[in-house]
Amino acid sequence: MHYKMRHVYVGVDLHKAHHTAVIIDCWNTKLGDIQIENKPSAFAELMKFVKKFCKKGITPVYGLEDTGGNGRALAVHLVDKKQIVKEVNSALSYSERKSNATTQKSDSWDAFCIAKVLLARLDELPDANPQDIYWTIGQLVARRTAIVKHAASLKNQLHQQLSYHYPSYKKFFCDIDGKAALAFWEKYPAPHHLESVGAEELAEYLRKASHNTCSTRKAEEILELVKKDGETKRNYQDSRDFLIVNMVQDMRRSRELIKQTEEQLRQVMAETDYKLESMDGINIVTAAELVAEIGDIRRLEKARQHHLQYDEEQDGVQGGGYSNRASSKLI
Repeated sequence: MHYKMRHVYVGVDLHKAHHTAVIIDCWNTKLGDIQIENKPSAFAELMKFVKKFCKKGITPVYGLEDTGGNGRALAVHLVDKKQIVKEVNSALSYSERKSNATTQKSDSWDAFCIAKVLLARLDELPDANPQDIYWTIGQLVARRTAIVKHAASLKNQLHQQLSYHYPSYKKFFCDIDGKAALAFWEKYPAPHHLESVGAEELAEYLRKASHNTCSTRKAEEILELVKKDGETKRNYQDSRDFLIVNMVQDMRRSRELIKQTEEQLRQVMAETDYKLESMDGINIVTAAELVAEIGDIRRLEKARQHHLQYDEEQDGVQGGGYSNRASSKLI
């Protein structure tokens, strides 16, 4: 018996609230489908349903597109139950959908296409291995990315608000979010706060904020630019000042959160076998992004070994049963 005849193939279309599964045999015949909620108590229901189509000697193989996101809980459950679970690249299932003469769009159809890819590429697909460490790294990377995007958005907002208060603000500092710059915006969010401030007083404040990198000359230049800009005070000035101070505080907090997240990444990454940071140009963030995408690289090697083992078995088939040529027609 050809080894693909020993399985039924379960393609699962994954969503946040529910999953849809379609079961097919080695001839691409649809045997059944089921929709379950995305919660552990419903996963046993899926396995029970699939078991109905597993006659003696037949075992199920599950194909999941997203074992790190919406499908992680299901993948963990199936692996814990010693089921065969494969990761199906979304590009492959997309190609399968597009290869059909008529385009359909439904959860059941998507699951059917995933099942077909699972059958056709059974030897190539890596085993699902939803280990907590790689999932955690992925979550930390996603969190850091979200904070960085928020910080970039804050900088754009600060540019906009400063243009109302200080028309020449870009000439004050090289970077509007440098240490000295943020300290200045926080204490002097608008020119009216500088009315009784002299160059020496401002210079002293900036020196403390910048670790003695700002000079009295810089303070004089800022005060001169403010004077040339003219009056910018308007109604509701207190609220407008509040916006700038609030943004500065948020930017500082975002930087601190980024540092904390990167420290967590370092701690978790230290528990993996990857040593990507030892390569030139790869820091902890880039390394973590790669590891989050790849996961456990050993699962790819297992898939390759399984494929080689099957080739060796087929080379030894002589007479009776299925020949190599006959077997190839099943795919």
